[in-house]
Amino acid sequence: MAKLVRLAGIAVFAGGLAACEPVAERPAEPPAQAAYWAGPVEHEAASFTVLASGTAIGAVQVTPQENGYAIFYEFRNNGRGPTFNETVVLDGDGLPTHWVIEGTTTFGNAVDEVFRLEDGAAFWRDTTGENEMEVAGPALYAPQNSSPYSLAITARALMAADGNRLAAIPGGEVRTEEMDRLTVSNGDETREITSWALSGLGLNPTYFLMDGEAFFGVISPSFAILAEGFEGEDERLRELAAEYGASRFEAIQARVAHEFDGPVRVRNVRVFDPLTEALGEPVSVVVEGNRIAAIDPLDMPSRAGEVEIDGAGGSLLPGLFEMHAHMGEASAFLNIAAGVTSARDMGNNNEVLEGLIANIEAGRVAGPRLYRSAFIEGRSPFNSNSGVVVESEEEAVQAVHDYADRGGFHQIKIYNSMRPEWIPAVIAAARERGLRVTGHIPAFTNADAMIEAGYDEIVHINQLMLGWVLDADEDTRTLLRLTALQRLPVLDLDSANVQATIDAMVERGVAIDPTFAIHEQLLLSRNGEVFAGAVDYVDHLPVNAQRGARSAMSAIGSPEEDEAYRGAFEQIRQMLAMMRERGIAMVPGTDLGGSFTYHRELELYQLIGMEPAEIIGWASHGMAEFLGVENELGRIEPGYLADFFLVPGDPTQDLRDIKTIALVVADGRVYFPSEIYPEFGIRPFTDVPAMRLVE
Repeated sequence: MAKLVRLAGIAVFAGGLAACEPVAERPAEPPAQAAYWAGPVEHEAASFTVLASGTAIGAVQVTPQENGYAIFYEFRNNGRGPTFNETVVLDGDGLPTHWVIEGTTTFGNAVDEVFRLEDGAAFWRDTTGENEMEVAGPALYAPQNSSPYSLAITARALMAADGNRLAAIPGGEVRTEEMDRLTVSNGDETREITSWALSGLGLNPTYFLMDGEAFFGVISPSFAILAEGFEGEDERLRELAAEYGASRFEAIQARVAHEFDGPVRVRNVRVFDPLTEALGEPVSVVVEGNRIAAIDPLDMPSRAGEVEIDGAGGSLLPGLFEMHAHMGEASAFLNIAAGVTSARDMGNNNEVLEGLIANIEAGRVAGPRLYRSAFIEGRSPFNSNSGVVVESEEEAVQAVHDYADRGGFHQIKIYNSMRPEWIPAVIAAARERGLRVTGHIPAFTNADAMIEAGYDEIVHINQLMLGWVLDADEDTRTLLRLTALQRLPVLDLDSANVQATIDAMVERGVAIDPTFAIHEQLLLSRNGEVFAGAVDYVDHLPVNAQRGARSAMSAIGSPEEDEAYRGAFEQIRQMLAMMRERGIAMVPGTDLGGSFTYHRELELYQLIGMEPAEIIGWASHGMAEFLGVENELGRIEPGYLADFFLVPGDPTQDLRDIKTIALVVADGRVYFPSEIYPEFGIRPFTDVPAMRLVE
């Protein structure tokens, strides 16, 4: 459904909350002119190209005005993307005094954001509602949703500020650090530019490029936004962003990963057995290298040379499997902190993912064991730019063979723009090469046809259910595949066509990857309200992440739409309960990055009758069985790989306890989430367990 693109709003997260005081009177509209603004940078480009893995997908257009800038930003990737129109007014220090942003987010939520600053009084309205605070001294507004050109405004203000840092509104601090001096060329023109890292507005730095005071672009491993005419530098600059990220995460790994010369004994823990779905009596678990060496009685003394960690009577659970990931370096780290030690990647930039896997396996960065899907998409005006994009049946079949020859993929994943008539040949090639088949339901067909063609698994519950409410000519390569869920409340789940599809799945053993949590966010999140999945942890997040947790994913235009979306979620819940009763295999995955949202994914299955202990066993040993690795993963037993985590409470009784993790062991390395979270601006949930070297 969603490979979420966070470039829609560069300032997605900000660190720390500033003290807010009520403003006696809301500032009036700002003056038409900012008398001291120095004006635009003379040699700055007016247009910037948005690229996804080298493919142009949109643009940023910048128009200087008498008192600031007008900006238009839009891209379309995978049939959707943001559209923003912005107007920003600047003061003599280049700080915004008035900012208006209108448009829609990637999933269609309306953006009507306004900021005003006058006489030390700040007022802003975003999707969470209206806010105000007193501001003492220079401060920079961090928009909730903005174009990448907000980085240019931010960069110039920081260059002029003491120590390249400023207080941020609504809270925290924004700062920048010079990374490299670079030479770029388009064949006719050469530029000397500087790469910078901007921190304080996200879980990770944003890497951007400046030509002196002129904005040149933004870079990440998979996306880039570059001055028009310099698109040919895309690959080199994205590789540079990957190097910056790798260096950052290697440094974090050096600080938070604990590797010991001798055995590690986790003393006084109750081990969860996924086969009996129960916790045992208190014991000690001993790890040597990356394997579990022994499970000893609690009264067995520690041996000299062991590192002993006090489990304090907590629950020790096998590592979890996130079955719908699109893994990056930040999400890899945060999934480890969440007890997710294995993940199935469902589509990515292949080269970027290969580099991440190599770094994880070498221990340079933290991350789950990754099981790769061979992503294949058809060329269209709406195609995704992950994996391999093909233009014919022959190319699609060849892509299967190329992936098989490359190795390291356990399945192919078919995507929205693949032509339905190509699918039988693609599946035949996958069968020939020993690869299973999963995917979306391509446009202009339905689940029945894909089950008949040989799918082993269907990705996203909406992809299955839309086939019962859409007309044959309706195009699901657009946001229709989300907005049409409003039609579900009138669907009779006991009708013949619905039951025929379910019968076919049962008969052929077709599994479902529902991505329950993303459907909850899509259908039930509302502007100004903390969505249910974030209630237990929202206060631990940076301030702009809290803003996101109080924002709708979809556009809710009327009370009737509100009711229809709520009814759609109930239909999804009932459908999943029916599928469970029929014995259809399900896998837990989020398509939201995992971590905290993966915990919510698991919690939601209680709504279809699953018990906490059953869910934990299913998400660990059950998924190890699904992937065929149950002889090494999914249990805490001597000889098994050392992938497990410790929670102080008893999640077999209250699944919410799974969020408060004190210890994670991944491939034998020891991590304390309370050491990881501050690296990302997140307030920890537990203390670090007591640890000692036994003499």
